[in-house]
Amino acid sequence: MADDDRRTVPTLDDSVRVVDGAVLILDRRVFPEKLVWFRAESAAAVAGAIRSMVTQSSGPLYATFAALELTARQSAALPLDEARAALDRAGSLLAAARPTNAHPRSAVAAVATAVAGASSTGELVERAIDAARTGAEHYRSLSRSLGRAAVELLPDGSRLLTHCWMDSYLVELVRAAHEAGRSYEWVATETRPYLQGARLTAHTLRELGEPVTLISDSMGAAALSPGASIGPIDALVTAADRVSLDGSVVNKVGTLGLAIAAHAFDVPFYALVQEPDRTAATGADIEIEMRDPTEVLSTLGRRTASALVTQAWYPAFDLTPPRFVTRVVTSLGAFPPHEIAARFGAPAA
Repeated sequence: MADDDRRTVPTLDDSVRVVDGAVLILDRRVFPEKLVWFRAESAAAVAGAIRSMVTQSSGPLYATFAALELTARQSAALPLDEARAALDRAGSLLAAARPTNAHPRSAVAAVATAVAGASSTGELVERAIDAARTGAEHYRSLSRSLGRAAVELLPDGSRLLTHCWMDSYLVELVRAAHEAGRSYEWVATETRPYLQGARLTAHTLRELGEPVTLISDSMGAAALSPGASIGPIDALVTAADRVSLDGSVVNKVGTLGLAIAAHAFDVPFYALVQEPDRTAATGADIEIEMRDPTEVLSTLGRRTASALVTQAWYPAFDLTPPRFVTRVVTSLGAFPPHEIAARFGAPAA
């Protein structure tokens, strides 16, 4: 593949496919050292892949849509009631795969709405497949709008600190910057314990032709501080797995510390999310996923803690209060946290 083509479509921007009766998911746990496709022949296997971190960030949304398409195809010979029940079972498994990441639940809801009025199995299958494919493309379209809204806040030549892996948001932000004739310098945290920043973010930025400097997670506050030898950081820019209506931001654990440091040093923090979670009035309404603490004792499958250490703690996400957030950047534009509720309406039932 030519360099220009790679910059247009980075590897991780096409990481979920429905092929030959299975969902293929690029295994982000070993990327980019290895290019391995995880093969899932059922929605249950896709849900397991999501839980075990084969894919993260936007990946679970694409994987959920693909799993529902696969389930619909596998149900084509069933009576309507059985086909509908199969989709419902698949949806329940996928929606519960990770409690904080709302993407699977959104995908399940979209397909469920699309098939609600189907009067035959054939119609149900057709509606499910169409909803899955159009849902994935709609997500990409909203990500493009979000990327353009973010670029409006980021002047040409900005040096941006990011944490963890923004996936489609990052790709579309960079594309929007290129369209606007702007270039940025990036500083990326490594993001323990899966090193998404070191492997996924930094790699994708280089594929897109962006300069990036990698730092360890413990260096963030130092990088944000005035006079840091890395050069001034102009903005902290991250994705948000969830944003409540009061403007609280839930993202990969470590975001809170960076946001507090950015606030202390007058560096703006922009959190990117297509839209807030209308079911969450405040950050307290968002469940924080607690992962197996033994994951902290190892890095990429190799134990890095002393053999004498047996206790660890691993909240996969943290919650940044609105006072530390400068703007929540959505597909409809960028808003101060206190305006989110008014812009996006009252909490959904």
